[in-house]
This record gives sequence, structure tokens and C-alpha cells, in this order.
Amino acid sequence: MTTDHEKQHHPLRRVDTIAPPAPNSSTQAFPEGGLAGWLTVLGSAMILFSTFGVSLSFGVLEDYYTRNFLNNSTPATVSWIGSMQLFLDFSMGLPAGKWFDDGHFRLLMRSGTGLFIFSFFMLSICEANHFYQVFLSQGVGMGVGIGLLFVPAVSLPSHYFRARRSLVMGMVFAGSSLGGVVFPIILNHLINGPVGFAWGIRIVAFITAILLIIGNLLTRPRLPTRKERAPEDNAVLQLILRDFPYWLSVWGASLVIWGIFFPYFYLQLYAILHGIESNVAFYMITVLNASSVFGRLIPMQIADRIGALNVAIPMTTVSGSLVFAMLNLSSVKSLFIFAAFYGFFSGAFMSLLAAIMSSFAFSVNEIGSRIGIAMFILSLPLLTGAPITGAFLHPPEYTWWRAVAFSGVVQLSGVSLFTVSRHLVAKRKETWRV
Repeated sequence: MTTDHEKQHHPLRRVDTIAPPAPNSSTQAFPEGGLAGWLTVLGSAMILFSTFGVSLSFGVLEDYYTRNFLNNSTPATVSWIGSMQLFLDFSMGLPAGKWFDDGHFRLLMRSGTGLFIFSFFMLSICEANHFYQVFLSQGVGMGVGIGLLFVPAVSLPSHYFRARRSLVMGMVFAGSSLGGVVFPIILNHLINGPVGFAWGIRIVAFITAILLIIGNLLTRPRLPTRKERAPEDNAVLQLILRDFPYWLSVWGASLVIWGIFFPYFYLQLYAILHGIESNVAFYMITVLNASSVFGRLIPMQIADRIGALNVAIPMTTVSGSLVFAMLNLSSVKSLFIFAAFYGFFSGAFMSLLAAIMSSFAFSVNEIGSRIGIAMFILSLPLLTGAPITGAFLHPPEYTWWRAVAFSGVVQLSGVSLFTVSRHLVAKRKETWRV
């Protein structure tokens, strides 16, 4: 039986419970908003709108590349472009999270913004059926740029909020969903219309450049840099490495991520190949992302009250089960209903992800590292998920059931690890709210 003193100083208990900070510590009382806090939330949402929102629109380009611009390449080959971008979005989280915690927020914002905008414009001058050009500009260049911006953008609002942290993170992630609503419509009408690919890409690049600059101006770091902190605030890596429930959640999220993006990449192609008119199919990705806006906001309000894992487990169970419905989708109505429901439940998981990882932190000075480490590991299934499902499709036959089965099974397997992690955390914290 542990004494009160042992409970207070047990290192892994501190991971689960963020104790009230000392008045003079680097984790001073959270302002819970204020003008700077809410402007930071808005700026971070604009950054994700302009970057991750473009990534969520890759289904439009997957369809366009496969049937037109890179028609000498198979869907699996083309999907490596989007997979590499997502891989770098997340894998760059490891160094970006560390640099963010060390106080280099502005350096990350400026370098990520510059690289993303430059690479986006380079995509507009790529030549048809020159796969390597598109891969380097969109997959590598834009991917690294987003990777430098992603973790700082989702982590910074947590320095201003504690009680409403999950909700605020949901608002930031909703920015990416809104981008996923707007950009597919713009891209479809531009690149498939009289404007064409080159100028269509340039117009979207101009839009993202303006929004990223505004986002940079609105966001403002609050906490001191590593050099200005007490030494004990920086000694957190051992706690992270020993936190078994945290790692169970990381591996569970990896399995979910392995399959969750399948509809985002292939739903538009699926609709067109099943006889849906192009001008209707073009809105599938938009509906998918539009419904995920609500999925990124509504569950987060609940998560602040009952815990992120308690919300993530049922939401992800539904998204993993919904994938199997793709095997019986043939009408416009059924496709739009599927897109709406899948977008809601999968969007909930994506927005809860950062809240889950940050909930294990015992200090705000390690939130960036917690999220960054998780994002780095998640980058590996992101890199391989879409190409694996693309290979399962085996064009020109397009055997959809194999890709659907893979996506659904790995998501539900990830839920099982979340469930075990939740049980261990609840037992350690002595509360069901985890």
C-alpha cells in the first residue's frame, strides 16, 4: 500500500496527472484563453487549413494523376506521392517536437512556411508522366514543410489552455478538415477545367501562401526556452520511455493510421470506377472532409469531460467497421452517406490523437516531445498504408474487397491496444476518466 507521499512523487503517476504548477515555474497558471491564446488557436487552425488540408485533398490528385497526368503509373505507384507527404508530415514531428520544446517555434514556422510554399509552386512546373518531379516537389518538399509546421501548430495552443485543451486541439484540427472541404472543390474545378493543372496548382499555392503568412503573424509562443528553464523541467525522456500505457497507445494509433486514410485516397476513384459521373464524384472527398469538421469538434468537448481515450475507442471502432460498407456502395446516395459518416468518425480519431498523447504528459514542456515521438512512429504506417491498399486493388481488375479488409482489420486491431492502454491508465490514475 502506497503512502500519500509516494503517490505524490511516483514518476509514472506524475505522467498521468499534471499537478498545479508552482507560481514561479515555467508552467505558470494557464491563462485559459485571452486575446493571445485565441489568436494562437486561430493562427494554428489557419496553418493546418493551408497544409494538412492540402494533404487531405490528395484523393483528388490521386484520381487526376492516375487517369491523366501520370497515367503511365499505377494507382499504387501514384499513392507513394501522398504517402511520402504524410510520412514526412509526421516523421518530422520528432525533431520538430524537440525543437519546439526547446523554444525554437519561430525558426520552425519560418522555415516550414518557406519550404512548403516553394515546393508547392515547383509542383506547378512539373511535366506530365515525369513521376520523380511530382514526387520530389509534392511528396518530399511539401511533406518536409508541413512536418516542420504540424507539431508546433498543434502543440502551441496547449500552452494557453488546460481545462479546455481537448476542445482547443479539436478546433485546430478542424482547420485541416475545413481545408479538406475547400481545396478538393477548388482543385477539381481548376485542374479538370479550362485553367488546367499548372495554373490550378499555382492559384492554390497563392492561397496557402497568404494564409500561412497570416497564421505565422497570429501565433505567439508563451513559455520560456530551454535555456531559461530549470534543469528538472528538461529531464523527461526517461519518463516517456518507461511509460508503457503511452507506448501501447502509440502502437494502437499506428495500426489505426495504417488503414484509416484508405477512403481519403481512393473514394473518388472508387466512385468514378463504379459509374458515378465525374462532376458528382468530385464532391466525395469534400463531403468526407466536411463531416470530419464536426467529428473534430463535437467529440473533443466530450473528451475534456470524460477523457480522450474514452472517446477515441468507440469512435475508432465505428470508423474501422464502416470501411466494410464500401463493399456494397454503388449508388450516389450510399456513397455520400458513407462519406459523411466515415468523415465524422475518422475525423474524431485524428483530432483526438494529439489530445491522447499530450494527456500522458506531466509538464507542458514535454507536450511537443510526446506528440512528436508519436508522430514520428505514426509516419511509418502512413508511408506504407496507401501503397499497400493500392497494391491490394491490383488494377486494372480493382479487387476492392482486399483493400477494404486490410483497412478495416488494422483499424480494429488498433482499437484493441487502445482498450488495454485505457485499462492500465484508469487503474494507475484510479479514475475511469482517461
